[in-house]
Amino acid sequence: MPKNLIKRITPSREVIRHNKYLQIFGQRLHDPNLWHINRRSSAGAVAVGLFMAFVPIPFQMVLAAGASILFRVNMPLSVALVWVTNPITIPPMFFFAYLVGTWVLGVPTAAQDFQFSLEWLRNGGLNGIWPTFLLGCFICGAVSSLVGYFTIRGVWRLLAVRKWQGRRHGKGG
Repeated sequence: MPKNLIKRITPSREVIRHNKYLQIFGQRLHDPNLWHINRRSSAGAVAVGLFMAFVPIPFQMVLAAGASILFRVNMPLSVALVWVTNPITIPPMFFFAYLVGTWVLGVPTAAQDFQFSLEWLRNGGLNGIWPTFLLGCFICGAVSSLVGYFTIRGVWRLLAVRKWQGRRHGKGG
């Protein structure tokens, strides 16, 4: 069942409560709805986590925690899913987001001029691509959020139906 997998991969309540960056949420961290694992809260947490993974700023985990409080979905799962973007996956994911933005806006890519270095950043390398990059991040975040939400809902329902049918036919479950 997805519930066991989710429990295994998410940080514990104590780890999140004692995270110094999440202390800004105070007593809101004690809401029991943030810690329940069910179809609704897990699917919502996947949606929040995947969307926040495409937000191109530091401290995405704090944003994911805030959104999970706002939407009352499973906080550990939403915070953990932010790590879809990590030092290895950020370059291809954000470059893809930039390409999506150029495609939607119909502007040519500046990929041939791209040299990610401190000098490139100091010389304003991001100045010309910010609008397309941010639009691409928003679109990729929204699409991945929706796909994740409906995938979790569907898989959870499918497994629940199979378990129910197994019980109905006397196979246990």
